[in-house]
Amino acid sequence: MRNGNTMTYKEIRANEEVNALLDKGNKNLGLLGFTDHSKAHCTHVAETAGHILKKFNYDAHDIELAKIAGYMHDIGNAVNRTHHAEYGSLLANEILRGSDLSVQDRITIVSAIANHDESTGGAVDAISAALIIADKTDVRRSRVRQKPKAAFDIHDRVNYAVTDQTLKINAEKRVISLNLQLDTGICSMYEYFEIFLGRMLMCRGAAELLDATFKLTANGAKVL
Repeated sequence: MRNGNTMTYKEIRANEEVNALLDKGNKNLGLLGFTDHSKAHCTHVAETAGHILKKFNYDAHDIELAKIAGYMHDIGNAVNRTHHAEYGSLLANEILRGSDLSVQDRITIVSAIANHDESTGGAVDAISAALIIADKTDVRRSRVRQKPKAAFDIHDRVNYAVTDQTLKINAEKRVISLNLQLDTGICSMYEYFEIFLGRMLMCRGAAELLDATFKLTANGAKVL
């Protein structure tokens, strides 16, 4: 190991290499027509992942690891969207190898990043579970890039149709609830679930690992 520097969430957010990877990945995805995967998204995921674990009384150490993993989770998009979770985990391992994080903590972060995509992954511990829920529930109009509405694809329409989103954590009842308000004039319920059912089922599995239940309501109706 090289002489290490402290690698906290605050340090990661200021890390030149991490931010360059996020910027390049988001630019690449923009050209491919994907929604926003910028530093704003990654900050939201990091803060939400930390909030979830804090509500369930995890210690400050685990919360910090979840926030670091959350901020770094999409760096693999700079390499390729396909298998971006796995690419991201390898990049994160190299970046974090130069820090004073313990090997165990580094591997926990790397594993969480590697397992956050619904096509290949799933929750393997509390850190990855919090990351998955934070990432997959970040559905909002502001993630749609500036373009004519006529050019919207189904992912754009689904995100643009979300007029309100709240993620509530009931620690006592151990329930994680995603409540959405959808403008069905923009996107039908069918279209929403065509895109998001796999992600919501992934959230349910992640919640179970946290000994909690995941619930989804759309326009006031319980869906999951």
